[in-house]
Amino acid sequence: MNATPAPAPSAAPPLPLRSLGGLPLVGVLPELQKDPLGVMERGTLNYGPMVRMPLPLGVEAFLISEPQLVEHVLVTNSRNYVKQTRGYEMLRKVLGNGLVTSEGDFWKRQRRIAQPAFHRERLFAFGETMTRAATDMVDGWKSGQTFDVADAFMRVTLRLVGETLLSSDVTSAASEVGQAITVALEHLIHRTLHPFSFPEWVPTPTNLAFKKALHQLDSVVMGMIATRREGKGPTNDLLAMLMEARDPETGEGMSDEQLRDEVMTIFLAGHETTANALAWTVMLLGKSPAVEQRLMKELNEVLGGRVPTMSDVPKLTYTAMVLKESMRLYPPVWSLARRVEEDDVVDGVVFPKGAIVFICPYALHRHPKYWKDPEAFDPERFAADAPPPTKGAYLPFSMGQRKCIGDTFAMVEAQLVLATVLQRMHLSLVPGQAFAPEPVITLRPLGGVKVVATKR
Repeated sequence: MNATPAPAPSAAPPLPLRSLGGLPLVGVLPELQKDPLGVMERGTLNYGPMVRMPLPLGVEAFLISEPQLVEHVLVTNSRNYVKQTRGYEMLRKVLGNGLVTSEGDFWKRQRRIAQPAFHRERLFAFGETMTRAATDMVDGWKSGQTFDVADAFMRVTLRLVGETLLSSDVTSAASEVGQAITVALEHLIHRTLHPFSFPEWVPTPTNLAFKKALHQLDSVVMGMIATRREGKGPTNDLLAMLMEARDPETGEGMSDEQLRDEVMTIFLAGHETTANALAWTVMLLGKSPAVEQRLMKELNEVLGGRVPTMSDVPKLTYTAMVLKESMRLYPPVWSLARRVEEDDVVDGVVFPKGAIVFICPYALHRHPKYWKDPEAFDPERFAADAPPPTKGAYLPFSMGQRKCIGDTFAMVEAQLVLATVLQRMHLSLVPGQAFAPEPVITLRPLGGVKVVATKR
């Protein structure tokens, strides 16, 4: 086997390489189907920086948990580690060939087109929209009311991505869209972990439900595009940028199919992850009175009861620390996977062409080698005078050139929404909830986060 030389990112693990075990022919797939998060966590925390994960039909797979190895795969030699995996294949059924799933020159072109929509100066125009949406949400709550705040955050972030990036009001379709997204995400993770399921053309109940959900999402997205094709709407939002872009060689613009893929990607990825981060944050604050008290002290000192603005964001430092720590414990994207393009030697181990490399941010963020008291909710880890996290050990938005394009947008949105909500309402957790993480494509709180809202 001819191995492509590559820098050894860290000290070689003990050989022979440890394996997670598994069964003949199917490997660890049955365990992954039962508890994917548990398998990844066990491999990351207990088996060393590199471990084999046997998959069906002899597919080579590795789970890596050394930050330098992570950096090697996602940054240093990222061109050799591509998104042609089963998980991304499933994701393309919904997102098509959008920013999250596309690769190579096509991805670079689309990224260049979309990047200006996320520049920091443009965020200032979004701040008022973000706080207005959060205010409208809280206005609809009654003191003493019990509800699922995870669902509420899904609705408000859906509204925000529609209004800020796509200039579309999707509030009336929020329930339909939210349910469709849930059906779609559950279907995709199930098919990712069950490769021997019935083909999607077989009219099983789950296949039919997925097709219906995808049709509902397509209807909303294609409706946005059709409206804009008619010349209605602004000319300076993300959708306008995508529609105005021209191929430098042919002069052609994007087809409706290309537009659909990019809009669907922004539409789904732009709200699902932030909503989950906010829901987990409320859960963690509900269990940590001292942290909540410190957070409220900052909000009172900086805002004094008024609605926050974009100019307040740099001053809400502890709010940002709370959100960063929340995303450490519950990263919105809990697992990353790449396929090896050409043989690569990593710490004396050959990652052969076609092998799959897994990274589990959820487990890596809880690794005692890189985090003191890793299970504790401690925002002070992200204080300005605290040592920065080890590079490659903190991946809430991934890293390298494929780092999330909307990372700053998401952080600003989360800060403004959280500050707006908590200034007016105390959210106490309904007793008896388990708060188990649900690893679909994103990391959702299973069963939501039930709270009782009380006016401050």
